[in-house]
Amino acid sequence: MSDIKILVVNNHGQYCHLIHRSLRELEVDVELVSNTLTVEEVLRKEPDGIILSGGPSIERAGNSTEYVHQIDLPILGICLGHQLIARAHGGRTRRGFIGGYAAIEVEIINEDEILRGIGPKTTVWSSHSDEVSELPEGFLHLARSSECEIEAMRDEKRPIFGLQWHPEVAQSVDGRRVLTNFIEICESH
Repeated sequence: MSDIKILVVNNHGQYCHLIHRSLRELEVDVELVSNTLTVEEVLRKEPDGIILSGGPSIERAGNSTEYVHQIDLPILGICLGHQLIARAHGGRTRRGFIGGYAAIEVEIINEDEILRGIGPKTTVWSSHSDEVSELPEGFLHLARSSECEIEAMRDEKRPIFGLQWHPEVAQSVDGRRVLTNFIEICESH
């Protein structure tokens, strides 16, 4: 088992427990936590990284935005988590043009650390009911698709990453690699 600990913040998404299980299968010490924990309660758990899960709405995201602003650790936002990161840094979100989950092809623009070993294209499982429509200032654009221009991004200065898609599901061809990359980012931080 890895020496690092990752917290998965439960934003009430249907795949939240699958993120937890996928990390456990990668032999990471992982804990599923409520998004109502205070920043201090999160830090007392001594994590090496945080994953903000997907979820049904920004209104049910609890303290996730506070974690993004106040915790200096690697953070990966998945689906709603991606949108929360964008909004927390001044980006914009909107209703997507395609609702429901589907397999889509994503073009990798910049592999960076989080998408290392995946490009130039991959097939992912994603919902676009809501999506990031404007990249926050100070963020790099990492991936796009015909359904959504901002499929992945990262903060230029901090190890904060966002993905519109779900790397934890089997339908995301390179999902395990994305999670492994995040684990390595946490190890080196």
